[in-house]
Amino acid sequence: MPQDKTQGAHRDEQHRKRAQAAAASGLRGELESPEGLTFRDLDKLDIVGIYPNYATAYTAWKSKAQATVDNAHMRYFIVHMHRLLDLETAA
Repeated sequence: MPQDKTQGAHRDEQHRKRAQAAAASGLRGELESPEGLTFRDLDKLDIVGIYPNYATAYTAWKSKAQATVDNAHMRYFIVHMHRLLDLETAA
């Protein structure tokens, strides 16, 4: 299904607005189903990189995602590193 260019431009603008100073990582893996979020093989997950902010991670994500557009099961995700921290747990 072709993507509406206006919708794509709006999404790109939203990503730019959400750019923040928090570190972000790019994660790639093949899903069991294109509709789901369960990876086929956790041992084959690929960390694309760790970036200083969301904007840089988004640029890398977009480039990598476009390179695998023919594989409906392949997904790239941006992981906000600060959301993985548990500040309640003592080190």
